[in-house]
Amino acid sequence: MKNSKVILLTGASSGIGYDTAIALAEEGHKVYAAARRIERMEPLRKYGVEPLMMDVTREDSMQQGVQAILAKEGRIDVLINNAGYGYFGAVETVPMEDARNQLEVNIFGLARLCQLVLPAMRAQHFGRIINTSSVAGKSVFYYGGWYHVSKYAVEALSDALRMELKPFGIDVVIIEPGAIKTNWGIIAADHLAQTSEGTAYQESGRVMAENLRNMYLSPWLSEPAVVRKAICRAVNARCPRTRYRIGRLSGAIVFFHWLLPTRWWDAMMRMMGFSSSVWRDR
Repeated sequence: MKNSKVILLTGASSGIGYDTAIALAEEGHKVYAAARRIERMEPLRKYGVEPLMMDVTREDSMQQGVQAILAKEGRIDVLINNAGYGYFGAVETVPMEDARNQLEVNIFGLARLCQLVLPAMRAQHFGRIINTSSVAGKSVFYYGGWYHVSKYAVEALSDALRMELKPFGIDVVIIEPGAIKTNWGIIAADHLAQTSEGTAYQESGRVMAENLRNMYLSPWLSEPAVVRKAICRAVNARCPRTRYRIGRLSGAIVFFHWLLPTRWWDAMMRMMGFSSSVWRDR
């Protein structure tokens, strides 16, 4: 296929990453789908996707994965940093080990993979790095502290990379989903309930966790396909946008975070932590 690209996609064992790997392979690209649980990716082989065991918190795993692709293909045209998760809880009560792991997965692993693929991209004077961020990198929600730290960092790092890599013909694209119907919110709610139990934040944490679950179980959220389509557009576009802000509430959240006085935004977020009816019956 003309313009077929060699792609490394992380976080591909389930959800958006899994579906994106299939979509890109069906478009004719050579996709290496990376994640820790390689057995979950075995069904991808029938689509022409190559599963690759990779743990973005381990240096040796990332190095071996990148070197294996370069040895076989001779190049990596696109890196899609999709691996990540959300850990919710009060800054005071989230164990530092968990906070560090949140940053290790969401930002340091992402940054290290960029470092590892860039020499090859620079040598071919072409490449594209697509980083999955979030509107959580533009605003802060109640009890989302460490997750927001990681996504604000993705935004800043991506902006820095985009400026640094432009002279080498390498594009940097940010995907900024809004409210997408995935298991992300359920996992974040479980973390929040766990870290709040037996603390001064127990009651509001319980209510906020309930609201998160109700929100992510509601039919009102955007389907994951909107993220997959945005990533595919970013891969295939001759001149991709620097940001793809997609999904319900994505534009509204960023706009109102910019528009409202800080204390008004804080009050609105606190309402989500104290009103158990915010997302009920929606």
